[in-house]
Amino acid sequence: MARYKHIDTSPRFLAVDLERQLLPGTFEHALNYLIGHEIDLSGFDDRYCNDLAGATAYPPGMLLKVVLFAYSQGIVSSRGIERACREHVTFIALCGDSAPHFTTLAAFVSGLGDEVARLFSQVLFICDRQGLIGREMFAIDGVKLPANAAKTKSGTRADFERQAAKLEAAAQAMLARHRENDALPTEPGLAEKAARRVERLEHDATQLRDWLKANPDDRRGAKGSMRKSNRTDNDSAKMATSKGVIQGYTGVAAVDDRHQIIVEAQAHGTGSEQELLLPVIKATAAMRTSQTLMTADAGYHSETNVKALAEEDIPALIADNGMRKRDERFKDRGKYKQFPDPLYDKTKSPKKAKHYRPEDFAYDLIAGTCVCPAGKALYQNGANCIHNGFVGAKFQGAQRDCVPCEQREKCLRTPEKTKTRQVCFFRGKADATAESHTDRMKRAIDSERGRVLYGGRFATVEPVFGNLRHNKRLDRFTLRGRKKVDGQWKLFCLVHNIEKLAHHGYAQ
Repeated sequence: MARYKHIDTSPRFLAVDLERQLLPGTFEHALNYLIGHEIDLSGFDDRYCNDLAGATAYPPGMLLKVVLFAYSQGIVSSRGIERACREHVTFIALCGDSAPHFTTLAAFVSGLGDEVARLFSQVLFICDRQGLIGREMFAIDGVKLPANAAKTKSGTRADFERQAAKLEAAAQAMLARHRENDALPTEPGLAEKAARRVERLEHDATQLRDWLKANPDDRRGAKGSMRKSNRTDNDSAKMATSKGVIQGYTGVAAVDDRHQIIVEAQAHGTGSEQELLLPVIKATAAMRTSQTLMTADAGYHSETNVKALAEEDIPALIADNGMRKRDERFKDRGKYKQFPDPLYDKTKSPKKAKHYRPEDFAYDLIAGTCVCPAGKALYQNGANCIHNGFVGAKFQGAQRDCVPCEQREKCLRTPEKTKTRQVCFFRGKADATAESHTDRMKRAIDSERGRVLYGGRFATVEPVFGNLRHNKRLDRFTLRGRKKVDGQWKLFCLVHNIEKLAHHGYAQ
């Protein structure tokens, strides 16, 4: 019968050289060398006032190593990082077996502030020194991630006012009912439960009133439109994703096409990508040259953005919503679409129009006549009306026909207020010779060279988000407030860039 050596895996004390646990060529070795020898951390010294009195503090470099390595392993919670510093040999080597408390780690991450941007720029300089930045094309894209905020606590000030009034009215109604029932025998414990319920209602109403007092104005968008506030994290926003509506932030990154180095990273509390394009491009001014091509998908396209890029003479290819329909390479894309999951498919079936649309009217361009669905002729009150840069013919019904018509409910949205129906048929742009910036961008992106250049965007930026979302398990932001969330997003992007340095032989 075969005999084997006994393998004992019980706990024991071993003599371990911590420095030799960080093997050259690994992410942790590159991180340790980078923080210890290349990065200037003197900006953190202003945080501490313990030169003459007070306890000694953990070195910021050590905390930074631990946090960045934890993020690279998909560990985000401060308690999880503390546990790893006690049990994982690589974490023990990075922290020197000091095992900082989770409150220290949480305070360090949430209080990084502007230091993250300086760290990011220093690592970017080292990436450039190593020849990892080509400056030929920067691809811009973003990802919408949930915030550490309750979606149910979103609304306008008017919504919160109504909620507070309802809570106060419910509390008063319960108190009145209790006074009526005081003389009646009650089951032991019910009165105490009811009192706690009233106290909770009053507490929630007080919280709402305090929030309204501290936030006297509604949130406004870039164009002045009203946005819903959130009482948990007022910098976050509701935004639509493929999995439904979330309360979160948009993490935007500009990626260089040579080795997928992230040259700019920002987090914003808005789901509108159009208003994020110009701030990101402006932030990359120090990194790009006059020949650097900026690319972005259709979510960032608008006439205002394209015009601003043209005026500043910045080479760019920004796709529009119809780009794929015009490109024969995407003609078979429909058969590769995944069948909708009934658990997550939030799309609604198309609804039939409740009112008559312009296509329901019989319009004769040659004769210049229009007949409504009820068979009545409309008179023309404008043959060359211009609306939003398009020219069209405008028709209006006569009162003698519209007022007694039995189809008013189907024809007019507010039949009790509107007497007659108006309809307009557009023939095209008012000035056919005038070419918009969007038209020029379409012509550039539809050209053979434009398609080749724009095709490189997919291979540049999409793998970066795949690495952050899947490999690093970044599925939500854990901090609150735009400044803190922006810092956390930059930390994850730092991890990606340091990983690229390690893969290309840095510090070996």
